[in-house]
Amino acid sequence: MAEDAREHRDDHAGQGQSQYHGVPANALPLTASEDRQWATLAHFGGILGCVPALLIYLIFKERGPFTAQESKEALNFTLPPTIAAVIANILVMLPVVGNLFAVLATGIWIALTCFAVAAGIHVNRGQPHRYPFNLRWIK
Repeated sequence: MAEDAREHRDDHAGQGQSQYHGVPANALPLTASEDRQWATLAHFGGILGCVPALLIYLIFKERGPFTAQESKEALNFTLPPTIAAVIANILVMLPVVGNLFAVLATGIWIALTCFAVAAGIHVNRGQPHRYPFNLRWIK
C-alpha cells in the first residue's frame, strides 16, 4: 500500500504538481441581510478600536458593497482615536503626568464607544452612516 502511494506521488511529481492541490477559494457574495450584518458589526467593533473594522474591511470588501462602504467608514473613524489611545496608554507610565493620560485614554474609549454604538444602530436599519468628524484616510 505504501508503494502505491509512493508511485502515485511520483506520477504527480513528474507533472510539476504538488501532491496536495485544491480548489481556489472563491467566496460567494453576501446576501442583503449578511451585508447589513457585517456593516453593523464593523461599526460596533469600534468599541475595541480599529482592528475589527480593518478585519471586516479586508475580508468582506469584495463580497458586499454596503459592508465595504461602512467598514471603510468605521475604519477611517476608529484609526486615529485608536492610535491616540495606544499612545496615551503608553504615556500612563510617566511618573508625574501618568494619571492625566489615563483619564485621556478613558475619555477616548468612552467617546469611541458612544459614536460606534450610535453608528451601528443607524447602519443596522439599513441606512449608511457618516461620522461628523472623519479624516477618511482610506479611500
